[in-house]
Amino acid sequence: MTDEVLLVLTNLPDHDSAQRVAQSLIEHRAAACVNILAACSSVYRWQGKVEHASEVPLLIKTTRSAYARVQELIQSQHPYELPEIIAVSPAAGLPAYLQWVVQETSPIHNATKE
Repeated sequence: MTDEVLLVLTNLPDHDSAQRVAQSLIEHRAAACVNILAACSSVYRWQGKVEHASEVPLLIKTTRSAYARVQELIQSQHPYELPEIIAVSPAAGLPAYLQWVVQETSPIHNATKE
């Protein structure tokens, strides 16, 4: 495996916007898989005030080489002024699954599938 797998986290304000972003990431082959989680409560500081919101988290499986596409797609469709976009490197994973993520986001693989 030549590319590093990343897990990207973001939150959307509702299920419809989460579904649209997830679909776009998969259609553009920026991610191999996106999990749309149940709504959760978020508490955060924004512009000097403590805010409370219901948000829908996304768990996005991608690679370091596809990360720029993931960030661009999220930012272009996200309704927030400053969306949470955090990428973490898994410490370990099932090798076949990690290879699948690399394959599904690979430009070489994409060219042969389209």
